Amino acid sequence: MERGASHIPPRRSPSHIGRARELRHGGNVAEATLWNELKAKKLRGHKFSRQVPLGPYYADFVCRQAKLVIELDGSQHVDNDYDTRRDEFMRANGYSVLRFWSADALKNIGAVCETILAVLDGRLTDDITSADLKFVLARVERPGGGEK
Repeated sequence: MERGASHIPPRRSPSHIGRARELRHGGNVAEATLWNELKAKKLRGHKFSRQVPLGPYYADFVCRQAKLVIELDGSQHVDNDYDTRRDEFMRANGYSVLRFWSADALKNIGAVCETILAVLDGRLTDDITSADLKFVLARVERPGGGEK
């Protein structure tokens, strides 16, 4: 990929790191519930980080090895243009984005974790948008054209 506006810099600025720390301690109960399932490689050994700066954005959770971003959204995110731009940025940088409603993490954490595993295991491979879930698979250009 050419370096440009969508490139995620390899080093984080101190201000980005500070903002990520603030977000991690923000008191979001749904995020804390999901984090309890993801931290310390509890989800079948997959390593996740929380409130990670990626370019100009912050991802709620990231599995860097699988290039998967997981977002928990409240009702303010319905049809949000900012989220659409954010998802496009993540995809342009090789990340797939999986979005859940915060209420789902609180009411049915088992189903949320199973959906995450379906993505990580390669069982969920198509873009999906439904009332309670959105998954946008990264589209990476192959040498010679076309998408992977």
